[in-house]
Amino acid sequence: MQLETYISDLLYRYDCVTVPGFGAFLTQRVSAKIHESTHTFYPPKKVLSFNEQLQKNDGLLANYIAEIEKIPYAIATNKVSKKVKTIKSYLVEGETIQFENIGELTLNTDGKMVFNPSQHVNYLTDSFGLSHFTSSNVTREIYKETVEKIEEKTPIAFTPEKRSNNNWLKYAATAVIVLGLGGFFGNKYYSNSIEKHNQLAQEQANEQLDAKVQEATFVISNPLPAATLSLDKQSGNYHIVAGAFRVEANSDKKVNQLRAKGYKARKIGANRYGLHEVVYASFETRAEAQRSLYKIRRDHNRDAWLLIKKLD
Repeated sequence: MQLETYISDLLYRYDCVTVPGFGAFLTQRVSAKIHESTHTFYPPKKVLSFNEQLQKNDGLLANYIAEIEKIPYAIATNKVSKKVKTIKSYLVEGETIQFENIGELTLNTDGKMVFNPSQHVNYLTDSFGLSHFTSSNVTREIYKETVEKIEEKTPIAFTPEKRSNNNWLKYAATAVIVLGLGGFFGNKYYSNSIEKHNQLAQEQANEQLDAKVQEATFVISNPLPAATLSLDKQSGNYHIVAGAFRVEANSDKKVNQLRAKGYKARKIGANRYGLHEVVYASFETRAEAQRSLYKIRRDHNRDAWLLIKKLD
């Protein structure tokens, strides 16, 4: 089983992917940056890290493996457990574990895992298709200094004969000023037109990119069949899962318990395994759902997890 492939798929959509009994791979968004010495521009990205303390099974990885390999959840969990035992045995023997497109793991002298993240993949879908590039230095000031030096060496002098009849100079100066102003405003109008065109083109490109990213996101995740039961008029594709129950009566009981605690709990239907899923709430944006998930994990249920699923 290529465990790193499943982890890599999930890192595009989730900020935390936990491998039960082993640890969790975390992502953190960083802004675009410029390298001052090389003049290289880097797009925004997700920085990977590893936390050995987060080992409790949240169901995310096992559910995904079960869905992809078309196997029961229990078998998927067992396969992950066996894979983790094998990896740990290699680490104890002093070997380096390579997770493709994720990074390397080794044990230090204290027996703690050391993670070296890979720099080859950007898991931030907002930066899809963007790569770093290098820009050359602008030498505008150097040209200006060169012109000033030339003017100092060859000053312009007017003789009395030329000054005696200088009416043509006035007309010429007036013409130069008029042409210069016309060129300035013309150039400004042209620049504004180009900037407006580029802005519109960029907005259209961003809309197309967002549409492709959304489509790619749902293809990667292979979402479960949409639920048809909705007790509350909630909307959004981001759901915080409280649990899944074989007996529907137990799911109704769970909904009532959560509502008594002030949550907007509801059932979102049965998944492909026949389990009735109960969620704390549903949200329109991932940011809202993530904030609520952190609070629920801290105050109520550490096993709660985020499900991205489009409901009918």
